[in-house]
Amino acid sequence: MKKLLLPVLLLASLASQAATPPDTSAAKPAAGTQPERPWYRPKHLALQTGGGLGMVAAGAGYEFSKDRLETDILIGYVPKHYAGSTLSLASLKFMYSPFRLPVGEKFQVVPITVGAYFSYTHGTINDELKGQYSSDYYWFSTDTRYGPLLGSRVTFLAPPVAATGQPRKISVYYELGSNDLYLASYLNNRNGGLGFGQLLTLALGVKADF
Repeated sequence: MKKLLLPVLLLASLASQAATPPDTSAAKPAAGTQPERPWYRPKHLALQTGGGLGMVAAGAGYEFSKDRLETDILIGYVPKHYAGSTLSLASLKFMYSPFRLPVGEKFQVVPITVGAYFSYTHGTINDELKGQYSSDYYWFSTDTRYGPLLGSRVTFLAPPVAATGQPRKISVYYELGSNDLYLASYLNNRNGGLGFGQLLTLALGVKADF
């Protein structure tokens, strides 16, 4: 009798474990926590006009160092009607925001952002015909530009994304910039060259987290 009792108890124990669903609570994020964003996923989308980066430019960006440092990748476009040839531009921007000023519960003002950019333009007229000019005709590059940026923005703190709980921001901004060609032309032609106002470009844009 004792020999039969042990196998019966063992089978009952195994049946009980099989009927009990596994505990998966440890694999689920705790209530109120936000899922971790993959490192490769951009933090925001950007759309701007002007700034020497295209009549219209759009792209995405990343934020680091508690959102004080931003990197944007933009693709710009200029129609042939305005440039003599259709231009497409690829740009990379780096911006730093030292501090933010809260305005009520829903708004923030970023009084100053400083940074730099690099852009490459495809489709410039002087690149259309190979050998049109000698290699030393232009002392500067006709398709790459880089320079400083200075701007400001106003940010609206929108409700979090319902699906992920991630906080959202929608910002409007302006940026004043210049580039290597403008600055070199100004410094080399102090008399009768570019005026100070001609050194600057203006960009207006919007950024939205997602």
